[in-house]
Amino acid sequence: MKYRTQLIDDLAIIGEAGWDVLVATDAKRRETEVNPFLRYAFLAALHETGCADLDAGWGVEYLSLWRGENLVAAIPLYRKFHSYGEYVFDWAWADAYRRNGVDYYPKLLSAIPFTPVAGPRLIAVDAHAGVALAKAVMDHAHASDLSSLHVLFPEHDDEADALESVGCMRREGVQFHWTNAGYADFESFVDTLERKRRKNIRAERRKVAEAGVRVRRVEGRDATDADWRFFARCYTNTYRAHYSTPYLNLKFFRRIAASMPENLLLVIAEREDADGIVPIASSLVVFNASTLYGRYWGEIEHVPCLHFECAYYQPLEFCIERGIGLFEGGAQGEHKMARGFLPVKTRSLHWLAHPAFAEAVETFLAREAVGIGHYVDELNERDPFKRADA
Repeated sequence: MKYRTQLIDDLAIIGEAGWDVLVATDAKRRETEVNPFLRYAFLAALHETGCADLDAGWGVEYLSLWRGENLVAAIPLYRKFHSYGEYVFDWAWADAYRRNGVDYYPKLLSAIPFTPVAGPRLIAVDAHAGVALAKAVMDHAHASDLSSLHVLFPEHDDEADALESVGCMRREGVQFHWTNAGYADFESFVDTLERKRRKNIRAERRKVAEAGVRVRRVEGRDATDADWRFFARCYTNTYRAHYSTPYLNLKFFRRIAASMPENLLLVIAEREDADGIVPIASSLVVFNASTLYGRYWGEIEHVPCLHFECAYYQPLEFCIERGIGLFEGGAQGEHKMARGFLPVKTRSLHWLAHPAFAEAVETFLAREAVGIGHYVDELNERDPFKRADA
């Protein structure tokens, strides 16, 4: 079967309808929900508001596969000039290249910028096109002048297998996810945890209430521009408080608020003072019918335990109320286990052009995988849920 490949430096070339049909077709054949981070609305917002464009070190270079005039597969792909906003850390690899006088940047990266969420990367109308796309992206990597190819958080086994078959090396990581066991309400969930965990969660929520803070949940359809301006202020303030540059801007948040409000939930914390009700913190989560993804967060006034309330407990309540089955808690964070999140292995695929560095990384990844396995086993021994005989 003959395919034609095309590099896309602007997603508008494919267009919203064409891109979203491809994503929806891939989801349908896999019997999954459309991943909201793969929607045209989200990706175009990142590119067109300056958050993930060439000036920010994210050169858009999507690879598409066509049968005649029909788009049959594509991979989100970026020419990356740094390693910020990725959540699979290769800083040590880049440093090793630098110390040996070899350029590591630019590199090729397939990921959703600033989003450590698993999802399809070889987006295809059928399995054959997915395999062909894996070969095409590797051919592109070989033909380029770039150091390496990195595919982060591919969701499906066949994607990882296809990429390994064309020369990529697999890397494992760990995240923490919460699963909805059909809880009637938040207290029903808390009651399944060990006594110490139950006590801590209730104490954390009580501290927030006793501080005079009330929390409201606002779905994207109901959020006002003032809500979005306040959230962006919180998000920016918290990044700067940690001496970091925020990845996202108000233009981006306004853009997705207008284009995909059905996938967005704001949690806004407020307290009362002499001037009335004053907002002090906010979080943003993204969701579809099956999964909630957390979270973007920020505050302009610190209240003990408020982060847990806005970023975990309110979204958990939302999941239970809506019957959402999974809450992906984002990158890292063993502290999530105390709140009912359990360890889950993640994966990424990597190819390095330089033979000696590739051999060294392959050896490192084999050792790292053993360590990840032991780490997950150790974490599972600290399962926060009540034992059957408790």
